[in-house]
Amino acid sequence: MQQQESESLSEQIARHIAEQIISGDLVEGERIQELRIAKELDVSRGSVREALLLLQRTHLIEIFPRRGAIVSEMSAQQVRALFDSSSLLLGYIVQRIADTWRMHEAEALQQLLLQLAEQCRLGNTEKFYDLIFQYLARQPDMVGNLYLMKFYQELLPSLRRSYFLTLNTSRRELQESFELFKLVSDAILSRKSQQATLFMEDFCRHLRNLVLESLTRMKQIELAWARRSRR
Repeated sequence: MQQQESESLSEQIARHIAEQIISGDLVEGERIQELRIAKELDVSRGSVREALLLLQRTHLIEIFPRRGAIVSEMSAQQVRALFDSSSLLLGYIVQRIADTWRMHEAEALQQLLLQLAEQCRLGNTEKFYDLIFQYLARQPDMVGNLYLMKFYQELLPSLRRSYFLTLNTSRRELQESFELFKLVSDAILSRKSQQATLFMEDFCRHLRNLVLESLTRMKQIELAWARRSRR
């Protein structure tokens, strides 16, 4: 397995498994087979176990005695809890950015808006949200709270897993997300930190609702297939 610079082997394995969960290749309730992963990536089972311990912190898996690692459930209740936590974290992050940005950081935010407008035009939902959440994750200096940023980094894979469900939503809904985040960025650049927090909460609420709608549709399809298979 080829290692990326600055990533340990166990971190790279964890990222590989995380991508399989986020994309739905590994589904909720599925047991992660250490031996299969080790053979697939040509690594030791010990390295896979270390990766699973890292992955447990992201809430994508749960590890049970004698059962091993199981892909975490994604329920409506868990989605709401995820976005409640994320909204609080991101509200604080954008508030701190609004209070502390300097000229080159303002330019980076304006560049982000241009990239988001392009992804919105292309209808690239995953890339659109990735740009936003990764941008916010790269601002520890402006935020000035390493504990909070570490917690946010641990939530990011679960956030990605949630908005991966929205890939089939309409461009109108993606455009609405863009307009909501533009309100956030405008408030940041005007140094209106409280407004930035409120607008970020609106953005998170909008995305949460899109995820819940997509999750409901997915569960309905699964139920329909289960009923057909019992006939």
